[in-house]
Amino acid sequence: MFNSPTSQTASNESGSAIFTRKLHSLVDLQCDRTWFEELQNRLTRGGPWDDWTLYQLTMEAEQAKRIESFEQLLSLRSLPSFEPMPHQISTARKVVHEMGGRAILADEVGLGKTIEAGLILKEYIVRGLAKRILILVPASLVLQWVRELNQKFGIAAVAQKKEHTWGYDVVVASIDTAKREPHRDIVLGTDYDLIIIDEAHKLKNKKTTNYQFANQLRKKYCLLLTATPIQNDLDELYNLITLLKPGQLGGQSEFAANFVVDKRLPKNEDQLQEALSTVMIRNRRGDGGIHFTKRFVKNIPIELSADEKALYDAVTGFVRERYDESGGDMSSMLSLVTLQREVCSSRDAVFLTLVNLFKKTAEDSPLRPKIWELVDKIKNIKANTKAEKAMELVKEFGEKVIIFTEYRATQEYLLQFFRAQNMVAVPYRGGMNRGKKDWMMDLFRGRAQVLIATEAGGEGINLQFCHHMINFDLPWNPMRVEQRIGRVHRLGQTEDVKIYNLCTLGTIEEHIVNLLHEKINLFELVIGELDHILERFENGEGTLEQKLARVLIEAGNDDALKEKLSELGSSLSRIRDEVQTGSSAYAAAPDLLVKLDSLGESVEVRP
Repeated sequence: MFNSPTSQTASNESGSAIFTRKLHSLVDLQCDRTWFEELQNRLTRGGPWDDWTLYQLTMEAEQAKRIESFEQLLSLRSLPSFEPMPHQISTARKVVHEMGGRAILADEVGLGKTIEAGLILKEYIVRGLAKRILILVPASLVLQWVRELNQKFGIAAVAQKKEHTWGYDVVVASIDTAKREPHRDIVLGTDYDLIIIDEAHKLKNKKTTNYQFANQLRKKYCLLLTATPIQNDLDELYNLITLLKPGQLGGQSEFAANFVVDKRLPKNEDQLQEALSTVMIRNRRGDGGIHFTKRFVKNIPIELSADEKALYDAVTGFVRERYDESGGDMSSMLSLVTLQREVCSSRDAVFLTLVNLFKKTAEDSPLRPKIWELVDKIKNIKANTKAEKAMELVKEFGEKVIIFTEYRATQEYLLQFFRAQNMVAVPYRGGMNRGKKDWMMDLFRGRAQVLIATEAGGEGINLQFCHHMINFDLPWNPMRVEQRIGRVHRLGQTEDVKIYNLCTLGTIEEHIVNLLHEKINLFELVIGELDHILERFENGEGTLEQKLARVLIEAGNDDALKEKLSELGSSLSRIRDEVQTGSSAYAAAPDLLVKLDSLGESVEVRP
């Protein structure tokens, strides 16, 4: 076959020449010649569309934006140095794709609700669905949230400080600040794309100003974070869900008729769980793929000095005398029980309480000289046996240690004691502003060997870089003990955690440690099991703390005290066994937390 002259000519022309010739004809007919000349010049110079490198970059950019599946999280591509846990990715995926960006994140303590919220926030930012974001947290956690969002997610969050700060795209603030004027009008007048509220269980009562303020916030997406979505009754759960999705559970009367037998006893549980599963995700420590290091617990018995034991016995006698005089009125006695607990902590703690009691007592009262006798006994005590043991342990560890105490006076004493021994120790407590708390954390992380914390250290802060913990004194509320442990024994901890309980022999402290440790194995329980045990044990008849205080006061002597505590311990032990073995009694128990925990199974958790 021979090509026609025209075809032969065309085959000898380059593609560029053919394009130029045809374009010439087109321009002659329809276009302004100036435009054609400019285009020809660009072709001659090799316009930007001819650059192969730019073409490759364009292709790579388009491939990077390609969504391979509907459930894919785009945010993971922009987090190359941070790898979330499988359950955190699964939670973020479910909130974005199934819940429409409105959810209660109710994971148990230490499972990373903050990480889940950060992932969801990053996802909405990457997708261009959220720009104006407000994050409301306890004041002590503001800087921690800012740091995590900046460092882990590359989100330019700022801590609210001045009025103009509200103008930034991503603002972290305390709800107490946000609800006050002049901030209130600014916040309520802003349309937010996403609002995150940490420690959301503090909004459970719809009569509070916090709840009413949160309910007025204008938002498209909303996340509520809490490890305890219900504490006392079903109304709390209803209030939280109504705050998140009004009408999800119907009106208050409709909800009560459909789902409530008693304030703590639900009915139509399958329907209730189905309704909750659309708005709440609860991951548990026992779920597959969630792995923690081990925890080792050791009780350290301490023999008080003769003067310390004399003070304890005198305070115990004083409390029992007051109980006999009151005719068994517990309401007036509970505050006096604190005296016995303070004696087990430090002479400084009980001294302040006694001095305040002395000031409040009428000058002509026969109690005044009795109180002052106790103060005189304090003056005879020249050392603190517990503090000396704590120092011995810290030196033995040779690593960072967090020491928890319930009492501010004990904290101050320990700070002075450690400094006198040339040991760098820093405090952490409620009352410090958030800047100082953040400073103390930085000092502990970088310079100090010891952090001495009151209960404020049991909330929110992350101390995975430390794996030694000393309970200088123990709260009587096991959940607060677990909150302390949760500061170090949490996701991200790479070492086994070692917990030491200082225990003064011959005191109420010895009995309490035996009860919590030996009877219910408190320190080895996961938070979910502990929830269930306490829920069933208290059963609306008073907290464990209140029951312990009653036993302590009503017991006439040590033998009676041991007997009554043994009865409490047996009851707790039985409930623990039922919880752990899933016995019929446990399965039939009206324990709402147990039923709610089944929601965790709806979250896909991959190993």
